[in-house]
Order: sequence, then C-alpha cells, then structure tokens
Amino acid sequence: MVFSSLFFTFTFLPLVLLLYFIAKEPYRNYILLAASLLFYAYGEPAFVFVMIASIAVNYGLAVWIADQKQENHKRFAGCLLAAAVVANIGILFIFKYLDFAITSLNLFFHTNYQIRGIALPIGISFFTFQALSYVIDVYRGTVKVQKNPLYLALYISFFPQLIAGPIVRYSDIEKQLIDRTCTPEGFAEGARRFMLGFCKKVILANNLAIPATAIFNTDAIMAPPILWLGSICYSLQIFYDFSGYSDMAIGLGKIFGFHFQENFRYPYISKSVTEFWRRWHISLGQWFRDYVYIPLGGSKVSVPKHIFNMFVVWSLTGIWHGARFTFIAWGIGYFVLLVVEKYIVKPEKRKNWLLKGFWQLITLLCINFGWVIFNSGGLKSGIRYCLAMLGTYGVPFTIDAKFVGYMREYGIFIAAGLLFATPVMEILKTKTEQSGLSGVLSVITPFVYGILFLWAVSFIILGTHNPFIYFNF
Repeated sequence: MVFSSLFFTFTFLPLVLLLYFIAKEPYRNYILLAASLLFYAYGEPAFVFVMIASIAVNYGLAVWIADQKQENHKRFAGCLLAAAVVANIGILFIFKYLDFAITSLNLFFHTNYQIRGIALPIGISFFTFQALSYVIDVYRGTVKVQKNPLYLALYISFFPQLIAGPIVRYSDIEKQLIDRTCTPEGFAEGARRFMLGFCKKVILANNLAIPATAIFNTDAIMAPPILWLGSICYSLQIFYDFSGYSDMAIGLGKIFGFHFQENFRYPYISKSVTEFWRRWHISLGQWFRDYVYIPLGGSKVSVPKHIFNMFVVWSLTGIWHGARFTFIAWGIGYFVLLVVEKYIVKPEKRKNWLLKGFWQLITLLCINFGWVIFNSGGLKSGIRYCLAMLGTYGVPFTIDAKFVGYMREYGIFIAAGLLFATPVMEILKTKTEQSGLSGVLSVITPFVYGILFLWAVSFIILGTHNPFIYFNF
C-alpha cells in the first residue's frame, strides 16, 4: 500500500483515524499496531511474518541484554549484542544480498551456483536498522528496555515510516509511545504536511519520472542536451519522491501525536559534499555516524585511519541502498569526493567567494553524475551515459525535437522542481509574516493546499505512473 493511492488516502487512513480518536487512550497504541501490520500485510502478506520474527528476536535479545547488564555480566551482554547484530544483518543479507553474492561469485570465480530468486520485503532496510539501533542503545544504556512487546512492535512497524523512513530512533519516541498529546493544532499541521508531501510526490516526482525514465531507457546514444535533461529530471524526481514520502510520514506522525525529525533540508542548495549529506536523508546519515563512523573512531584518528573509516561508511551506504554494483560505485564515489574535499579542497576554510562558488558548482555536478550511476541498470551503462553527457561519443550538442517535446510537456514541472528545491517559499512566507500580512496568509494557505491536493488526486484518478523509488531499499 502506498500513501499516494486512493485506497490509502480515502479508505484506510480515515478508518484508522476514526478508530484511533474514538478509542480510549490505553488502546490507541494497539489500534496503531494493528493498522501497521495490516498496512504492511496489504502488499506483503507473507513478509509480514518476517517483520514479526525480527521484532520478536530483537525484543527477546534486548530484554536479555538488559538483564545481563543489571547483573553485571557485561561480557555475556556483549555476546548477546553480537548475536543481535548477526541476526539482523543475517536477515538483511538473506533477503537483500544473497542472490547478489551468488551472482558475484559466479561472475568473478566462474562458479555455477544457482540463484535463489528470493523476493525483497519492502522496507526491510528501514525496519532492520530501527530494530538494530534499539538493541544497541539498550546495550549502551542510552534507552531503557521496553518490556511491553507490543509497544516495541509499534515502534518498529509504525506504518507512517515503516517502508521508506525516516529511520526513527527509539530514543526519539520512547516517551511518546507512553505519553503523547493530540491537539487540533497538531492535527492540522500534520494534515498540511501530509498534503504537501502528497503533492510533491504525485505532481512533481511522478511527472518528472516520465521523461527521466524514457531518456534513461533509450539504448541509443543521444545528444548531450537531452541526456542532461534526463539526469536533471531524475535528480529532481528522486528528491521529490523521497522527501515527499518523508513529509507524508512526518505529517501522519504529527496527526497521531508523534514528532519525527526532519529528513531533508533543501539538499540541492548545499555548498559542499559534506553539507549535502547533512541535508539529504538525514536519518540514514546520522545512523551510520552514530553506529559505524564514531565507533570506528570518527575523525579523531590518524589520517589513514580516518580515510579508512570514511571508506567503510560510504561503502556500507552504497550497499545499504541495494544489491547492485551501481550502488556500491555510487557510495565509493562519495567517499572519493569527501576525501578530496576534506584533505585537498577544504571549502570551509576558503575565504574567496569565487572558489567557494566553484566548489558548489562542482558539488552539484558530481551529485548529478552520481544519480546517473545510481539510476542506471548497470555500471557500464551508467558510465556510458555520463561520458555521453560530456559529448565524448561525437554526438553534437544540438537541441532536437525530442528535447523540445519534453520541455513543452514537462517544462513547467522541471521549473517548479528547481524552484521548490530552494527555500524560496519559506523566505516569502517569512517576509509576508514580517510585513503584517500573516492574517491574509492564514486565509489563503488552506485554499492553496486544498487546490493542490485536489489536483494531485486528479492525477491518481487518471492512473498516472506512481511508484516510490525508495520502496526498493
């Protein structure tokens, strides 16, 4: 089930809201848990048992770890933590990476192992990382163990962020699971945020996906301008697809009284690669920082060790996104960029605005080329696409009829995508409020949200292309 569907928006969600708000406080968590399991089972009826098994294993190991620590059996608690890591990574490996590992063995060592053809449970990387962070935090003593298994199950399976994030830490909602307040203001704010994400996804991401998919799926080498158009459309598509989903998740959380952290902060205005990853998929970056990078020593080590730590983190970041060499290359590409940035360019120490601007341009270009590799069916085709963008195949830099056609039909969505990727609307809102027109804004805003939401719904009714990219991860 996807958020940007008629069934979810006009059947599932209203029913859950009705049951939730007519129920007494002690039963609300159980309603949300039942709704979350049904939400996942709707599209993954068999794999819901995989998630339930993951919850049960992590619940039991966390309780055991807490008991052993209380009895001062730290070594055994450490062994239990290792078992939890192996169990979680093992589940992830079997479902997400086993076939890739077999294919790689056959490719590099000329073996003939049979592919298992295991289907990938939607959102397995997200709920596995949430479960693993909970057990690690129990071991570290930063959170108290949750003795109620149904509350832990709700944390891991909560449907707003279950299948595409953001990755929520147990420490962030530990108190909210037991005590939270639903207010009319919070409900209204959450509804607005949900509608904003819905419009991002349906109006922008879905329409930008059409030229991006068509251009990327063309085998023939095309003129560089149309290849650049395809790469820019995909860069905007993946941003509005994922940030739109995060907006919807955050909005739904607020409706039910939960507060999730922001997952995107205008990443395409970043002045450096480091800043980009502080603005893009924030919850994933913080997860790797706190559970991989800092435990390895972070940056407070020798230069070779620091470079090694970054290599580990960015290799894992690439692998996390999927079992393909393109994702690994994409992750390692960011590792190389960050090494160059931190040890050679050092943009934060440059006072010359021209040099800073030049590095910002290089950053945006590298991000764009990175998305080409990320979106390509194979590493070879991705490199071929990048080289063709630079005109290395001798195709002239001409504006052809296809380019003109795409711009005529989707130019408005590209322009809107570029505009709203900047904080221009936030700036205008602030200026309007400062000018004393906040009352007018409060009247106009609901109408604007309503019109945009109805426009987005019309696209769904017409049956437009409506996948979520991050369901694959």
